[in-house]
Amino acid sequence: LPAFRDSQLFIKDLHFDEVPVRMYIPKAPCTSKRRGVIFFHGGCGIFGSIRSHERICRYIARKSDSVLVSVGYHLSPEHKYPAQTRDCLAATIHFLKTAENYGVDPHRIIVCGDSVGGTFTAAVCQELVKRRALPKIRAQVLIYPFLQALNFNLPSYQKNAFTVFLSRERTVHFMLKYLNKDCAMKEAILAGSHVPESINLKYRKWINPDLIVETFKPGYKPPLPNSFLPHVHKETKELLKTRLSPLLAEDDVVCCLPDTCIITCEHDVLRDDGLLYKKRLEDNNVRVTWLHMEEGFH
Repeated sequence: LPAFRDSQLFIKDLHFDEVPVRMYIPKAPCTSKRRGVIFFHGGCGIFGSIRSHERICRYIARKSDSVLVSVGYHLSPEHKYPAQTRDCLAATIHFLKTAENYGVDPHRIIVCGDSVGGTFTAAVCQELVKRRALPKIRAQVLIYPFLQALNFNLPSYQKNAFTVFLSRERTVHFMLKYLNKDCAMKEAILAGSHVPESINLKYRKWINPDLIVETFKPGYKPPLPNSFLPHVHKETKELLKTRLSPLLAEDDVVCCLPDTCIITCEHDVLRDDGLLYKKRLEDNNVRVTWLHMEEGFH
């Protein structure tokens, strides 16, 4: 669908390395190169579009006086995972290389995304740590991001298990749909039966309810022990890769990440993902700005 008209912005539909994008450029004259924003929309990797997030993208471009690129990554299941992350990475690299063509300073580009767009943001920034020939991302903005598929019994998952729109059960259901996996495995994953004890022990230092401050844990009850199911683990190994669970990245990657802004909502199963990533970044001396919306929903 064509873009809405905007009196303050030039809006162009383009392709970055074969990935559809919509670019929002402020009309006001600028005496120097502008900042750039790359935006990845939410929607579990199976919903959403450039058009569904146009209003927020136009708002960010206007208010920040930045050139914003909204990425229309291809959706699952028509385009099988991990096509979505690859599209986001390809579009980001293209923009970093060509930023000056659009009046953007390549050293003042941030990456931003909501929900699974926050997952893509974190994964792209981690991947770019290894691409030393490219300009560095200036900052990343994670808006109620999904960051780990190891533990679906954290305090925020318990507290908001039946919250409207994104319940605990729906989170795993959509995740399996995104990966094109059998949704019959949902209950086993909710119980944690997809994770071997060795992996639970390895990542307990990063994904652990004990790392959540007490003010966020009223009524929390540790889950009952579960039985490991090897066939579920075999079918869902991708859940434990950093592309889908950026919280599992090693410290030598995390310490190189750019300045970060994390936005969490109280009434959101994903709240604790953001809190745990905030702690990981701070423990690795990455500068973090944290905004928590006490009345906010996913």
